[in-house]
Amino acid sequence: MNFINKGLIRKYYKTGDDEHIVQLSIEGHLISSQESFYTRTPSEYYIEAIEPSILISITFENLEKFFASSHNFERLGRLVTVHTMVLKDKWQTSLIMQQPRERFLNFIGHYPEIIQRVPQKYLASYLNIKPETFSRFKHLLRTKRSVPLG
Repeated sequence: MNFINKGLIRKYYKTGDDEHIVQLSIEGHLISSQESFYTRTPSEYYIEAIEPSILISITFENLEKFFASSHNFERLGRLVTVHTMVLKDKWQTSLIMQQPRERFLNFIGHYPEIIQRVPQKYLASYLNIKPETFSRFKHLLRTKRSVPLG
């Protein structure tokens, strides 16, 4: 389990030569392959730094010792797990229910700094949008911002 102290990390899997990004995380976020971490089995995912990064990592065994040392720590672990599960559900729902344009606008509305830090091809993969469609959305956004309001 890794806490990102500094930097930007992506988590992805491969099908043939294609990469499919399932997580982009910045400072203050956790990143890991949860299935691999909790079952202690090899992962299908790759985790890679996009920027120079500093991570604080903990093994499964040490996390279990940490939780066992205090009911408050155990509760904190449960709250973090619940929060993470809710975020994953919301993201999966957006991939199913939202059109690509809506997904793009929601993402840049919530994470405007990431647009500047992440290569466009990675963002397109994460948002499940074709790179040329992502480029068009980004261009339309720039054009819209340059038009005076009122």
